[in-house]
Amino acid sequence: MSDRYLTLINSPFGRTVATRVGLPRPGVLRRYQLGDPVLEGPLRLGRVGADGIKGLPELLTGVGLGLVEGDSEVVSQDRDASCGVGSVSTRETGRQRWSGLVFDASAASRPGELAELRDFFAGALRRLAPAGRVVVIGRQPQGQDPVLDATRNALDGIIRSLAKELRAGATANLVLLTGDADAAALEGPLRFLLSGRSAYVDGQVLVVGALADESGVADWNQPLAGRVAVVTGAARGIGAAIAAALARDGARVIAADLPAAGEALSKVANQVGGTALQLDIAAPQAAGRLIQHAETRYGGLDLVIHNAGITRDKLLANMSVKHWDSVLAVNLEAQLLLNRALLDSGLLRAGHRLVSLASTSGIAGNRGQTNYAASKAGVIGMVRSWSSEVAAQGGTINAVAPGFIDTDMTHAMPFATREVARRLNSLQQAGLPVDVAEAVGFLCWPASSGVNGQVLRVCGQNLVGA
Repeated sequence: MSDRYLTLINSPFGRTVATRVGLPRPGVLRRYQLGDPVLEGPLRLGRVGADGIKGLPELLTGVGLGLVEGDSEVVSQDRDASCGVGSVSTRETGRQRWSGLVFDASAASRPGELAELRDFFAGALRRLAPAGRVVVIGRQPQGQDPVLDATRNALDGIIRSLAKELRAGATANLVLLTGDADAAALEGPLRFLLSGRSAYVDGQVLVVGALADESGVADWNQPLAGRVAVVTGAARGIGAAIAAALARDGARVIAADLPAAGEALSKVANQVGGTALQLDIAAPQAAGRLIQHAETRYGGLDLVIHNAGITRDKLLANMSVKHWDSVLAVNLEAQLLLNRALLDSGLLRAGHRLVSLASTSGIAGNRGQTNYAASKAGVIGMVRSWSSEVAAQGGTINAVAPGFIDTDMTHAMPFATREVARRLNSLQQAGLPVDVAEAVGFLCWPASSGVNGQVLRVCGQNLVGA
């Protein structure tokens, strides 16, 4: 769906009008295209004190980033691994803009040390390029030392506020490492959050543990090579975008949807070079049919994407039994039954990924959607509860919670309502189905094995509700 206001306001005429009358001016988001670098320009790295995350500079340069410390670009490294920074060969970068800013606050142990973060960003933010990326890295509070935990939790407030201050399509997010996680666990999250894949992820906090799978990725243009995925609700919209993104990243895709969507489903399956499976996920035989298809055609399954869902909106006072039951059955109970069957089947291979589509309605609530919000909040509870069992089997389970995404459903909304809803987030625009698809793909990467039991919001930092 085209956003005519976004297009107009970024034209020369629109920029002039917006400046004169003070209209909101959403920036053009940087979205990933196959072969794109993680960042298109240099990245500046800062940190608290001298005891940052060991190996972080090497990790950043290893993924092809032009690393900048101060105003100098690193062109070769001979670092002292004990402190993580050491001596480097550099060249002056002058006053060029930075495509990314990463601040390592993992060593901060008292509130006074956060002043180093302020000093780093105070000048650097003025040179952040349009659609730039800001990532702060901290440690997860442990609930044992009030001063330490207060300092670590302060990063949450900083990043959520900073994300609301950025303009021109720039984003800011926070990564919190658990106690046993090291620099290796950061590669997947940083590749995602710094790249165009995270265009609509803003103001979010991602908790990352130690890598459970250290097999790595041989080709970052195809991080899912060799994997077999099933995507439910794949015939259109977000589901079709997920199928396309996973296939682009190397996965073989089973596209599943209702028999009534057969023609559209076949089209999607053909486009991604996968197979079509006509499946009502709420039917009693759904799990058996899915398992049989995956086992017969592919011999196993690696990625399970629960995208299928329905809405039957009514105020709770007017909610019929039919509308209540159908939403809960499709959006929540079907996932519970399918996951249980798959986990017990032995079909899921090592390093498997289960990803469910939740919603910001399940976090903040939404008028007229008690049934839908209940189902999506239930999905979040399911993911968190199942994370330990899934990890014990060598996999992960996470949820993606989209905000306002331009789809056929939102396009059918009244114009004024749709335009207001589009602007109620820090990026002042709606997301696209591909934004959700990229987040799902990230959670499926081998390099994301440290992310488990998490809910990643793809909402442009929606300003309404939680």
